[in-house]
Amino acid sequence: MTVWARIVIARPRSVLAVVVGLMLLLGLFGADVTEKVSASGFTDPHSESALVDRLVQHHFGAQNPDVIALYTAPDGQTLDDIGPRVQQAVARIDPALLQRPIETYWNSGPLRSQYLRSADNRQAVAVVFTAGDDDQRLAAYPDIEAGLRVPGISTKLSGYSALSTEITRQSQHDLVLAESISLPITLLILVLVFGGIVAASLPVAVGALSVLGALGALRVLTEFTQVSTFAANIASLLGLGMAIDYGLFLVTRFREEIGAGRDVPTAVERTCTTAGRTVAFSALLLICAFAGAFVYPQAVLRSLGFGAIAAVALAAGLSLTVLPAMLALFGARIGRSRTRAGTEQFWGRVVDAVLRRPGTVTIAVGAVLLVLATPLLGIRLGDIDHRALPAGNAMRATVDELTATFPAASSGVTAVLRGDDGTPPQSAAVDAATHDIGAVPGVRSVMQVGRTGDFVVLHAFLTATDRSEAATAAVREIRALDPPEGTTIRVGGDTAATLDSVDSIVHRMPLMILAMVLATVLLLLAAFRSIILPIKAVAMAFLSLAATFGVLTWIFYDGHFAGPLGVSQGPIAAGMLVLIIAVVFGLSTDYEVFLLSRMVEAHHAGADTAAAVRIGTVKTARVITAAAVLLIFVTGAFTLSPLTPMRFLGLGMIIALIIDATLVRMLLVPALVQLMGPANWWLPGGRRPKRQPATVLEKSEHAATATL
Repeated sequence: MTVWARIVIARPRSVLAVVVGLMLLLGLFGADVTEKVSASGFTDPHSESALVDRLVQHHFGAQNPDVIALYTAPDGQTLDDIGPRVQQAVARIDPALLQRPIETYWNSGPLRSQYLRSADNRQAVAVVFTAGDDDQRLAAYPDIEAGLRVPGISTKLSGYSALSTEITRQSQHDLVLAESISLPITLLILVLVFGGIVAASLPVAVGALSVLGALGALRVLTEFTQVSTFAANIASLLGLGMAIDYGLFLVTRFREEIGAGRDVPTAVERTCTTAGRTVAFSALLLICAFAGAFVYPQAVLRSLGFGAIAAVALAAGLSLTVLPAMLALFGARIGRSRTRAGTEQFWGRVVDAVLRRPGTVTIAVGAVLLVLATPLLGIRLGDIDHRALPAGNAMRATVDELTATFPAASSGVTAVLRGDDGTPPQSAAVDAATHDIGAVPGVRSVMQVGRTGDFVVLHAFLTATDRSEAATAAVREIRALDPPEGTTIRVGGDTAATLDSVDSIVHRMPLMILAMVLATVLLLLAAFRSIILPIKAVAMAFLSLAATFGVLTWIFYDGHFAGPLGVSQGPIAAGMLVLIIAVVFGLSTDYEVFLLSRMVEAHHAGADTAAAVRIGTVKTARVITAAAVLLIFVTGAFTLSPLTPMRFLGLGMIIALIIDATLVRMLLVPALVQLMGPANWWLPGGRRPKRQPATVLEKSEHAATATL
């Protein structure tokens, strides 16, 4: 870091020109990233349901329609009156976009058509099976949507492509709204924190460059792998939030060095070798946390990992290049930190109270966090479905209407009955399987799709919406059935795919957590030269996670305050769970690094445990609090989104930051460090730091409080 700081100080304009130019180019390249990202990738491609769906589609085509159009005849007219206009509009859709001809009430046979119209003869549906993979189906949706809408006839659309497109459009709108709101507020808070526009503008400038670079990096990734639309939101959020946090820590340390009487070049160098080193370790910890997403087979989770890693790496890289260069050029205008007596006295009183009764504080805060975590015991996981849209959304209402009126058109389970010895199942076995599946609660009826080779395909129509709790229960019961002798049953369909995806996430989560824990412990061991501190940091991160998810479960699954908050009650989306785990775990260890690094620095200067705790806490309390407040505003802007997953993310971040920056970081961590005493600094074979004279510690503590 020292060598790098000297390079930047020697050529700040060149560094700025190269790095800023590169970020602008990335930003230009990534301008169309929202058109290249995908709304698919939520399923496990190696699951039972995926194998069944590929097999059935290869032989008989898709069984669940991609788009469903619901037509309602105007008052005084019937389906016979609007039929010619609907058929004429449907016929204009390019056949190359379709897997097979569009099926409507008007062109279906007598047996099938009865499922495609209402009893009053005023409503009918058209079902569309789009050709290609998920991304090709989504790309074709705008043309299909335009062809399905008939002027003068009420047309409502639903289905996989319609829902995915609606959610994508809303999330992209929410991203622009969140950034337009959070940036001005962030700048205002930084002005209040730093007391000047120049110092405040530096982290914001780095944050803006990070967002440009992150979106450009995602655009590059779209050329090589599938990238989820949510990855753009996460990259933007983290790129802005972490760049501002890192900038806050670095500028604060720079002003502290200036306040100690050092000139600008020396202050920049010392900032990079102290706070800069901490920023680098923090970024590595976050990168390791998000790398845990790579253990999952779902493309959406891997792309979230890619987006988050790109954002964090760019935020740290720009903070360690652009920010030191700007400090070298404009540092003289920033000035030293001003003494804030009120802040100094407040945090001094807090840490002194903690040090007097560390055991009591540990028990009290631990009990509060465990109580908050209690609802987590009842958590249930699901996936993103139509309930991600707000309650008043027209498309969400259409899904519910189709489920009630046209269940055969919108929901179902595909079952493959296969003979064990390579021969087709006998008729008796097919009849028995059909009867058993039809007797499962939640199954409306069962029909045979076809037979070929050694298997028969059955399709069960459900009474509940795909992916709902009732539909999931039906799939579980079908899978639990004993197949007829000499056969096996494998189940597919949208609900089965969701169930398999959730099970895959749950089964692989221990591997993700293990990867995060090992990487964190090893990095913190290298940073702090201690065995106990890394283990404690991991324990605190999991305690923060448990409390955060307890509150989220209480709101989103149990439904408390769901109405006032405008969120849909139901199972927690498993993919969002993975994302929040990575973000909260990374941020928890991030703030832990900034707090403990100052404690370790004081201890290496000769302070005993109590003095190190006091110096480290007082030096970082105001900065960590300000960083948490800034990130709350950045992520809190996502709670303005009407999409439940975005509000889950926004509220989850707010809750986690409040818990972590107050109860955990400022109370529980100092109390535990004090209780552990000399054990905090133990490392096998390590050398104990030499004691410094008391005057050194007094000066260090005075500098800590004066800068605040």
